[in-house]
Amino acid sequence: MPKDKFDLYVENLQKIIYEEEIRDYNERIVQLYHDPKNWGKPSDDEITASKSYEGPCGDTMSFFLKIKNNIIEKANFLTDGCGASVATGCQTTLLIENKSLDDAEKIKAEDIDAALNGLPEDHKHCAELAYRTLKLAIADYKGLVSSK
Repeated sequence: MPKDKFDLYVENLQKIIYEEEIRDYNERIVQLYHDPKNWGKPSDDEITASKSYEGPCGDTMSFFLKIKNNIIEKANFLTDGCGASVATGCQTTLLIENKSLDDAEKIKAEDIDAALNGLPEDHKHCAELAYRTLKLAIADYKGLVSSK
């Protein structure tokens, strides 16, 4: 079925928006917020630790970790924030999956930013949001483990 003028208009508009997003951010960030990996809350039996945190900008992020033998087997996230928050949450889960808790604790906001090929200055706080949320989720797990 041939495309009508409206379909062509929408396709062209989407292409223009995508190109502007890449110019404003970068291809890695845009890729992750258009198709975030590990998005969503898994079932409760798949969660060993979880934590939510609201950053100073008002965005909230949540991490859901499945930990076994001090290895993060699976990491998921949710955020109500902008595309940069989605990208930082996603990138953080990619950095920590199949890593030890010790290795995950060493990750800094700067590492998340670098893995995203650099956030714009006015979105650097999104990496800090992901970093702080991760730290709280790990602390939650350690508190749960030590109290058992």
